[in-house]
Amino acid sequence: MIKLYFSRYSFLALVLCLLFALGCASTGPSKFYTLSSLQKAETELRGSTTDQRLTIGIGPIKFAEYLDRPEIVTRSNSNKIELSEFDLWAGSLAEDFSRVLAENLSILLSTERIIVYPRVKTLPPDYQVLMDVIRFDGSLGGEVTLVARWVIVRGKEKKLVLIRKSSIIEPSGAKGYEALVGAQSRAMEKLSREIAEAIKTFPQ
Repeated sequence: MIKLYFSRYSFLALVLCLLFALGCASTGPSKFYTLSSLQKAETELRGSTTDQRLTIGIGPIKFAEYLDRPEIVTRSNSNKIELSEFDLWAGSLAEDFSRVLAENLSILLSTERIIVYPRVKTLPPDYQVLMDVIRFDGSLGGEVTLVARWVIVRGKEKKLVLIRKSSIIEPSGAKGYEALVGAQSRAMEKLSREIAEAIKTFPQ
């Protein structure tokens, strides 16, 4: 009887130890991040660069499947990716990317006539930017790489006027996910500038 009592006591003690260990192993709350656009003040430094009657469409933008997830993706080497457990995108990365690209182009081209997919289906733009994002990741404390193929088509007839591939590398400057996302935003700025400069060359 005494032996049975101690066996039960040992089992309960083991359960309590496991629960305590699990409690100690718990981590802090999840953190959520978004990409940031250019500063609005830049509009004041630029004159009108496009005909205000022109409408620019953004999207659809397609992402590589490995990026289509809430976790922020990092890369430890060329063939291995890692998913953050508690550092997440605050919503859809694809939608956030489209939003920032639209805001950047609005600033760089000094125009409010920017529409984002799927609205371009009902409001055909004068020029439309379509894109495949092949890579958009980096290493903590290292570099961010943005690789995208993009095309620009014109008018309702969707005539191809430009096709290009951009490969952008941006140092994060510090360790941690906040620095990583900041570098991704700067990489997006460079991509936005490439697209804006291309649009400026088109007939207005």
